[in-house]
Amino acid sequence: MTWTSSMSSGYSSLEEEESEEFFFTARTSFFRRPPGKSRAAPQDVQKEREPHVYLSKEEVKEKIQSYNSSVTDKLKMTLNANGIYTGFIKVQMELCRPITVQSSQSQGRYAPSNQEAAFYLPDGCMNTLHISSTNTVREVIEALLKKFFVADNPAKFALYKRCHKEDQVYTCKLSDREHPLYLRLVAGPKTEMLSFVLREHETGEVMWEAFSIPELQNFLRILDKEENDQLQILKNRYTAYRGKLEEALRGVLKPG
Repeated sequence: MTWTSSMSSGYSSLEEEESEEFFFTARTSFFRRPPGKSRAAPQDVQKEREPHVYLSKEEVKEKIQSYNSSVTDKLKMTLNANGIYTGFIKVQMELCRPITVQSSQSQGRYAPSNQEAAFYLPDGCMNTLHISSTNTVREVIEALLKKFFVADNPAKFALYKRCHKEDQVYTCKLSDREHPLYLRLVAGPKTEMLSFVLREHETGEVMWEAFSIPELQNFLRILDKEENDQLQILKNRYTAYRGKLEEALRGVLKPG
């Protein structure tokens, strides 16, 4: 599997280690989303999972020929003699929380490092992956995180498919065992028909077990700071209120 990253256009292989990456620094609070980091629009609704239809070798061959004839960006699919085919998918990064990035020299997988920093990915970050029909959703997520040197656990993230139908946008979270390239082949090359989005898990509750000890400690420090800030704001408000009451009382009790 190879990986590419692009902010607008262009392609670079995973082997090109000199590729340039762009990040935004994280804000103080991990509870607030930065501007432009809102979740999908209201018309972005959950779509029921569609049944998986298996294609024969001849059907795959015909689909690939039809797919390649419709491609406009030269990102075609290739059918190998063993029946496995390779091709490209584009993944939109829609991450609301900062990611923890570690130095490429850091050792260990998802291990704490002194060379880690938290960043927000910029809006509109599109990534192109060269994968095979055997690659699963979980492998795609891990490849994306690896290229960005992201130290966060892949279990924090999920890959969604998005499609447009009758002026509505439908999304569906893919299971870890699904094959994105197969979905791309069946839908065709048009991103209006199908696109892929990487998001954090939406479980309703924070998956604390997916965070490392340094991350959890940092969250506690942020909570302490925000608690102290809110307490100070509250104290100032009541101090000002008390001052006005005392001033009013002095005016009433002042001998006339």
